[in-house]
Amino acid sequence: MEYQPGGQAITKLPIPTIALLLALSGAAFAQPAGELPPEARAERQKNNAAKLAGLAGFVDLSCPEMKPDRERLKAVVTRLGIDPADLDEGDLLMRTKTYIEIYQKDVPTNCARAAENFGEAGKTLPGLIGRR
Repeated sequence: MEYQPGGQAITKLPIPTIALLLALSGAAFAQPAGELPPEARAERQKNNAAKLAGLAGFVDLSCPEMKPDRERLKAVVTRLGIDPADLDEGDLLMRTKTYIEIYQKDVPTNCARAAENFGEAGKTLPGLIGRR
């Protein structure tokens, strides 16, 4: 599926495709091969949502030329089966903050990766990150 301006293609991707794109992004999404039981799959989806939210938070705090597209992030997280509001509390909030801290350990490299994988012409999820 080609990227369409406005993010329409991203929000219509099936959940397995989004998960695969996240796995290919090189952002530490290593998962075991094969079919996972529903509980493990749900946990993986929660973790992927926290990683994306952490990336968005990191970009917002640490990459002065870029900003996350919050509406697109919410749409992708929803497609993962996670209520975006769940990222603002409890365990998912803690995971999100942990990922922000991990990304902040190498700001220049991770800002460049964010642009490469999630920027307007990104390889993984185009348009999740835009210019300020």
